[in-house]
Amino acid sequence: MPVFLETERLVLRPFTDADADHLFALDNDPEVMRFINGGEPTSRETVETRILPRLLHDYPCFGTRGFWAAEEKATGVFLGWFEFRPLDEHSPAVVELGYRLNQASWGKGYATEGSRELIDKGFTDLGVERVTANTMAVNTRSRRVMEKSGLSFLRNFTGDWPDAIPGSEHGEVEYALTRSDWQRRR
Repeated sequence: MPVFLETERLVLRPFTDADADHLFALDNDPEVMRFINGGEPTSRETVETRILPRLLHDYPCFGTRGFWAAEEKATGVFLGWFEFRPLDEHSPAVVELGYRLNQASWGKGYATEGSRELIDKGFTDLGVERVTANTMAVNTRSRRVMEKSGLSFLRNFTGDWPDAIPGSEHGEVEYALTRSDWQRRR
């Protein structure tokens, strides 16, 4: 299977249809999904008909995908995924950074490691000008990953979500990093 990106401890590769079981398990862990949908389970049908097709999508401006399965390099164990997706399908200028990793991989620096490498690749190889990331204001672990990855707090906002989940009353936060800020920090 082709590798999109390797870090010291991770391999990021394209998703395949064979990843449905991994995604089903990941999206059915209430703690993993706590800040996504309040910890509600995801049906296998939803994984196969909505989630997996989104993860398999190729973006014309990249000539590749925007979501990557993350595996531990030493063992090949599926850890979750990273998102590095252009907000405009036809322009690489602004990308959204995201990650969803299983609980066993939390606290080991994988999210920061993968995020930093994706950011570097975006600015050096993919024509990215700005990286953005969002999470719930109360999701302190994800916010810390964004900060350690080089993104800076930009703003608080309130999303118009159809189903409120615990913590959503505190709103959302956006973090960002521009190419020029990234270059200054190197």
